[in-house]
Amino acid sequence: MDRLAQAAYEKKNVFAKPSACYKAALYMRLSKDDDGTGESSSIGTQRKMLRSYAIENDFEIYGEYVDDGYSGTNFDRPSWNRLLKDIDARKVNLVITKDLSRLGRDYIVTGQLTEVYFPSRGIRYIAVNDGYDSDNPWSDIAPFKNIVNEMYARDTSKKIRSAFRTKINEGAFIGNFAPYGYQKDPQNKNHLLVDPVAASIVREIFEWAEQGAAPSQIAEILNERKVLTPAMYRCAERHYLNLDDYSKRKEWTSGSVCKLLSNPVYLGHIVQGKTVKVSFKSSMTLRKPRNEWVVVEDKHEPLISRETYERVRRRSVSRKSTAVTGFTNIFSGLAKCGDCGRNMSSTGAGGKAKSRKLVCGGYKLYGRKECTNHFMDYELLYHVVLQEISSLLSFTESEKEEIEETLLEPVSPGEMQEEEKAVLSLKKRKKELGYIIEKLYEDRVNERISEERFYIMLDSCEKEEKKIAESLALIEIPCSLVREREPASDCLLSSLLEEISQEKGLSSDLLGKFIDRIEIFQGSEGEAGKAGRKYQTIRIYYKVAPIEDGDGLA
Repeated sequence: MDRLAQAAYEKKNVFAKPSACYKAALYMRLSKDDDGTGESSSIGTQRKMLRSYAIENDFEIYGEYVDDGYSGTNFDRPSWNRLLKDIDARKVNLVITKDLSRLGRDYIVTGQLTEVYFPSRGIRYIAVNDGYDSDNPWSDIAPFKNIVNEMYARDTSKKIRSAFRTKINEGAFIGNFAPYGYQKDPQNKNHLLVDPVAASIVREIFEWAEQGAAPSQIAEILNERKVLTPAMYRCAERHYLNLDDYSKRKEWTSGSVCKLLSNPVYLGHIVQGKTVKVSFKSSMTLRKPRNEWVVVEDKHEPLISRETYERVRRRSVSRKSTAVTGFTNIFSGLAKCGDCGRNMSSTGAGGKAKSRKLVCGGYKLYGRKECTNHFMDYELLYHVVLQEISSLLSFTESEKEEIEETLLEPVSPGEMQEEEKAVLSLKKRKKELGYIIEKLYEDRVNERISEERFYIMLDSCEKEEKKIAESLALIEIPCSLVREREPASDCLLSSLLEEISQEKGLSSDLLGKFIDRIEIFQGSEGEAGKAGRKYQTIRIYYKVAPIEDGDGLA
């Protein structure tokens, strides 16, 4: 009986409202997941179906709205948003899709659209394949269809997550873009290869940090040299990317430098699974605890040694700018508490070093339950370290001549900088391409290859030539990454001797070149008969050579 009533209703109302009154919006959507389900899901097929349906029913087509590559669980789509604006502006009053899943795969949002939004604005909605027409009172199947569509999206999401989890556990890189300093392997997109141009910058950043430079100082140097930031470098190689979507400041900052210095990828490790999505319906992500990250070691070539990485991490150089007083703690990150291992923190009033002391960071934060209240006078430590380094640099004239002769020896090919090797390799390949292109023209004139084959090979060579030219331009910028070898007059020995002489004293850079860390222990009172005297142990660990630990008397 219901079927007879439905048929009678459709026959009675088929001409109830003239089709000419409708201005139809043809909406098409295709996600990457749907792309593999067959030709029936393609945008082209959807367009033919909807146009044919509109023409057969005498609907005026106002416009076509296409969202290619957007998931059905995401309703923030460009063409969909444009359609909503046209609906609110009363430019259309009919929306047609291939089926309900093209509208979306979230049954809550899709239900609100079909049951609330469209009716409240006088919009007729038709899903052709599902036989749904909002003007038909017997179209009660829509809610069930919407639930089935969401179940499909949920199942697809589970399969994708499972596949990604397997790849992550195996150490396969699954990011959209390779980390700065690397590039994806053309033969295996889940494997990373060294990018010689960006890798040279990464090595320099770690070198400066190891020598004691603060992240803000490193960022300033990079900006002065006009070195492209990771986001700018990525977009420079991919012209289809919009830089504004990846970078707002378009310059190096202390934050970006700190992020780079803390990334284990430069040790050859793959670290993934740092975040998790709240739901397959939402783009919101939550950060996972560090102990839940998936770390797979030794998956690609490292850019730095583990010793350098650990040394930089131990330094824990502060991101904060120099205080208004002008005081700078040159022992920041170097001075450690010998008892608990925490950094020694500066304290005191005013901008003069005489009024400042170094105290245990553990005691400063948590009191006696963490460590003792021992401290070290800043100026006293400064003079002790200055005296120790000065004594180390007291070479005889014959020793100085021997060192300078060693520094003057020519550089062997094996000691060339990585960026110099990259330039030579790129220029060599550019020359080879020129020869290949010349031979291609000869082969075409002599009809050794077909015209079609000639243009395919020529296009490939020219594209590679263009990419090489862009890479060389990035390297050979005015402030070139390719550095000339420093003359003997600027060698490490001469610069260090000059730095601590002529009242220049110590600096963060100087300490970074020589010292790995300084341990300061709890002081003790003098023995009987020596009241008023305090003994304190200071241990200095050097980088340049193994030196036996000694105790400093304060």
